[in-house]
Amino acid sequence: MSRLEELFTLAGQVKGFMPPEEGRALYDAGITQRRGGTWLEIGAWCAKSAIYLGAAAEQLDCVLFSLDHHHGSEENQRGWEYFDEELVDPLDGRLNTLPHWQRNISRARLEDAVVGLVGSSQVVAAHFSTPLDVLFIDGGHGHDVAWDDYRAWVPQIVVGGSLLIHDVFEDPSQGGRPPYEIYLAALTSGDFSQRTAQGSLRWLIRI
Repeated sequence: MSRLEELFTLAGQVKGFMPPEEGRALYDAGITQRRGGTWLEIGAWCAKSAIYLGAAAEQLDCVLFSLDHHHGSEENQRGWEYFDEELVDPLDGRLNTLPHWQRNISRARLEDAVVGLVGSSQVVAAHFSTPLDVLFIDGGHGHDVAWDDYRAWVPQIVVGGSLLIHDVFEDPSQGGRPPYEIYLAALTSGDFSQRTAQGSLRWLIRI
């Protein structure tokens, strides 16, 4: 089994809400980037997307910063559709995906290519000034959270860099509106053009 096949197989075993074809589309977007760049994903969960993107980052000597507070979004909490009891920390009763993220990045042997950032997206953004070649938005899908992520991080994408947005559904019956709304905002801004779409993943290029 090749290194890439190994990583794709492992990613498929990790808890998460990303179909394999969308994960491979993440990899395809990543592998087109220049060498040595800085990438960031918002919303790490248990590291499924970080492994797909990390597979490309490793080949290009890039670094992917994987940002999450690791306590889950609203839809991941107890009583909601996507709640997972196995991810609850028995010490405080809260969701905590960080140990799972760490374990999966270690299993993937991607610790040199994928660096975890633990905390609030807005707090980190206020202290993060490195230009981004890749930004992947897959954090909370509430209106304020999604728009805060968009406004805080999208200006840091370099010309020619990639904006990837997950869970973009044109049909409201398939998913929440905020990811679709920020996707439309990026397109109508005149700063981005769409490269491809795969499932609910959109890949835009800064022009």
